[in-house]
Amino acid sequence: MTITKKVAILLCTYNGNKFLRQQLDSIFNQLYTNWVLYVSDDGSTDGTQDILLEYQEKYGEDKVAILKGPGKGFAWNFVNLLEQCGSGYSYYAFSDQDDEWMPNKISDAVSFLEQKPTDIPTVHCGRTLLIDENSNPIGLSPLFNKKPSFRNALVQSIAGGNTMVINDKARDLIIKTKKWDDIISHDWWIYILITGCGGGVYYCENPTLRYRQHSLNIIGSNTTMSARFIRIKKLMDGHFKVWNEKNIKLLSSFSSTLTKENAVIFKQFIKARNARFLSRVRAFAGMKLYRQTGFGNAGLIIAVLLKKL
Repeated sequence: MTITKKVAILLCTYNGNKFLRQQLDSIFNQLYTNWVLYVSDDGSTDGTQDILLEYQEKYGEDKVAILKGPGKGFAWNFVNLLEQCGSGYSYYAFSDQDDEWMPNKISDAVSFLEQKPTDIPTVHCGRTLLIDENSNPIGLSPLFNKKPSFRNALVQSIAGGNTMVINDKARDLIIKTKKWDDIISHDWWIYILITGCGGGVYYCENPTLRYRQHSLNIIGSNTTMSARFIRIKKLMDGHFKVWNEKNIKLLSSFSSTLTKENAVIFKQFIKARNARFLSRVRAFAGMKLYRQTGFGNAGLIIAVLLKKL
């Protein structure tokens, strides 16, 4: 690995003063040093902006750039920042405000991405080490062994945005997302878009991120049984169906960019969701969509049977 490849680290904040210093310190302790930190603050009122200015003054404006967020929710804060930071970087790394990066997070991702073709949109992501509010380890996020693909992405997000490092070709695609259309989460959307358009998504089983679990998390871990039952409740309440409708709307503007195979799958997916029972079951069986676990696939079957997809 060389350090000639420049990385843009994209940190989005909103009232995150409680854990922000730990995250910033972990970024500045990275073994890989050729990076610039871009921060988009979405109107914090708790002292977050003061902390950011403190670090900017300490390390310089050439190392820390602070921008005003669009006020459109966390997902658009990230996608907008990805556009605003500019195109002069080889790789782009998303960062939450309350985690802790291991020192090798960026170096591992860069080493991996350097081995991949530069003309193909590529995402490096992976597993996380879960920590509590006091930074004590409490477990690992699920280990997913099935190959990432569009057939998986349509029905499941496999990695948090906080683990994602993307190349410039992936950025070029993502920033074409239709402005201000609803995005459920930027990580799921990136997974769908990149796989759909023939890019590569690579899931690493070795954590390089300490993912903090606390009461203020917008989106937390999904490892517990209670979290699984919450997901089933959302499925039965129709949340999953609504999420899919929003993903479909976003992806429809990329129809001409999808691979031929994935364009067919996407059309089948749209049609089958509202088909009659037998037609729906046959269509989904033929598409071979899948989730990463047996529990998840059971939920997928239920969603198909009950027209909740």
